[in-house]
Amino acid sequence: MTASGDDAIAAAEMRAESTRARNLPLWDDLPIPNDTANLREGPDLNEACLALLPLVGVWRGEGEVDYPTIEGPRKFAQQLTISHDGRPFLVHESRAWLLDDDGNVLRPAARESGFWRPHEDDTIELLLTHNTGIVELYYGKPRNQTSWELGTDAVIRTATAKDVTAAQRLYGLIEGSLGYVEERAMMGQEMQPHSSALLRRVVG
Repeated sequence: MTASGDDAIAAAEMRAESTRARNLPLWDDLPIPNDTANLREGPDLNEACLALLPLVGVWRGEGEVDYPTIEGPRKFAQQLTISHDGRPFLVHESRAWLLDDDGNVLRPAARESGFWRPHEDDTIELLLTHNTGIVELYYGKPRNQTSWELGTDAVIRTATAKDVTAAQRLYGLIEGSLGYVEERAMMGQEMQPHSSALLRRVVG
């Protein structure tokens, strides 16, 4: 292994000092395996998910949302949980809350839940359901071992949801943190940046 590889492992071990002992709350009375966001605990990660292994964990941080149809930019904080139960998919659960300029919590904001479903040809499906009445099906592939790019193949909206027609996302590890940028085409606007965030690992 190269010196840079040794340095990367040492840095990962240092970052994990405060996160390796943490995991999701457990339900001891379930007759099936609990989800785990810590690769040191629970069922082994399914081999089909190895290309997504760096995503597994609980991540928290802050970001910014801005779009022509909203008064912005606005700051938000977020917790993203990506876990598994040993089967060939990852579980995605995100909660966000708006912040004022001083970092104080204003109110709960976007929520989304879904699944990352990898395939043998490196294609990744990401199915997301939003509390705002939108369901999105993304397709994409890894760009390399630590970044993933996806775009919507289909968007379904309830009668009360915003007019979202397409979206794109890029996730990537940045010095041990998880960053992402999202673009959206909605409310008559062309595809353009919508939100971005940098999240640090708190579990796993």
